[in-house]
Formats: sequence, structure tokens, C-alpha cells
Amino acid sequence: MPSASDLALAHRLADAAGAAIRPLFRGQWAEERKDDRSYVTEADRAAEAAMRAILEVERPADGIMGEEYGVAREGAARQWVLDPIDGTTSFIAGRPIFGTLIALMQDGWPVIGVIDQPVLKERWAGRLGEATTFNGRAVRTRPCPDLADGVLATTSPNMFGDSDADAFMGLAKGVAERKIVWGGDCYSYGLLASGHVDVVCEAGLKLYDYAALVPVVEGAGGTMSDWQGHPLDAGSAEAQGGRVLALGDPARLEDVLEAMGGGPIS
Repeated sequence: MPSASDLALAHRLADAAGAAIRPLFRGQWAEERKDDRSYVTEADRAAEAAMRAILEVERPADGIMGEEYGVAREGAARQWVLDPIDGTTSFIAGRPIFGTLIALMQDGWPVIGVIDQPVLKERWAGRLGEATTFNGRAVRTRPCPDLADGVLATTSPNMFGDSDADAFMGLAKGVAERKIVWGGDCYSYGLLASGHVDVVCEAGLKLYDYAALVPVVEGAGGTMSDWQGHPLDAGSAEAQGGRVLALGDPARLEDVLEAMGGGPIS
């Protein structure tokens, strides 16, 4: 089980990342395009470096997996998974709906998660077996008695290939047509945990994109899974193509899978 000190450390990591990011937001910084054609900025690298420096001192036996600086101590049972800026395009555009993602994984399962929006100073934190908090106060997802009334969020239509697009459009037709929200990256999952969004559907995510989201969503009463309805672990990005669902009301999971053209959970 993750300890209270692990969660406190995750908060300190978020504080350090935020201190590196805020001075650069809507300011002057360097950017470049990576091999996968995604963008990275000076702020991404500074924030991850700040978090890794703390972990090397306070948890020297734990592994680290970061989007910008790779893996350290890959075989460790405990792995800190870091995405310094999830939503770099939003950061570049000056939109404060990106976030820093921090997860602790134990034996391949996410047990602590933090979503931190450093500009707005909004933070969701989850720990296995405890209620998710938003800026220190417990939050809950909301019931969704009918999927047709639900709010659906996703970051971009560009994340869906042909077959994935068909599945997403099936889901989009199952919710209220004027309640589909585009953009947001990790911020949408925080809004779901706080009861403002009902479903998030995405594809092509990496481990550092979703690991922190699971404890936050599930600690607020929601559920996360792949597109087959199976729980997310360290292998889901490779095995399932990073296809991720988050639901505020777990009772709607079968409805979502059916709308996407899937069958019962096996």
C-alpha cells in the first residue's frame, strides 16, 4: 500500500514542477519537435528535471519513468511515472488547461496519482483506498442515469485512427450532441472526478499519460478501463494501443462499450 509520506512527496513534486512552469507560461521559451512529431518546451524539461532531482534524493531505490528523460531503475517494483506537461500544445497556446501528471506504480498498478494545473493552482490527488481530493477537499463524480444526457470529453479527433474513429463516433452519437467537449488533455479527467464531465474517451496514450489519472478518477467514485472494459495497468499502452475510457458513473460502462461497438466485458 502507498503511504501518506508517498502522497506528501507527490505533492512536493507537483510544487516543484509548478515552480518551474509558471515563470515560463505565456513567456519566452525554446521549443522543438521530437521524433514522434510531438512538441517539447523548455518548461517540460525544467519541470521534469526538478521532480527527478527530488526523487533521486528522497526515493533513491524507486524507479522513475519520465516523458522527457526516460527510465531509471526499470526493474524496481515501485515506479514514479512523470509527465511534466500533459498538454504541451495548450501550454504553447497559452491555455491553462494542461497539467503535470505524477503517478506512483506498485508492481505495475497505479496507486497514487496527482493532476496539477500550476497556473490556476488546481490540484486533484488520489491514493489507493482513499477519497480523491481537489485542493485538499474530497470530491465525487456524479451519477449519469442516462448516457444520452452525458457530457463527453476528448482531447482531439486526431488521436483516433479509422477504426478508432468509428468507435468514438458511435459513442458520440450516444451522448447529447451539444455536450461534447474538445481539448483538455488531463484536465478533463480532473473535471470528471469533480462531477462536471461524465465520460472521457481517448486513444494512443502512453503510460505517463494515464497512470496518474486512474487513482484520481477511481478515488472519486468513477472507473477507468481500456476499450474492452479491462483495468489499466503498466501494459495497457502497448497491449491496447493506449485506448482509454474514464466514466464518472461506473454503471454506464456497458452502455459506453455497446455504443462503441464492443461486446460484454470478458
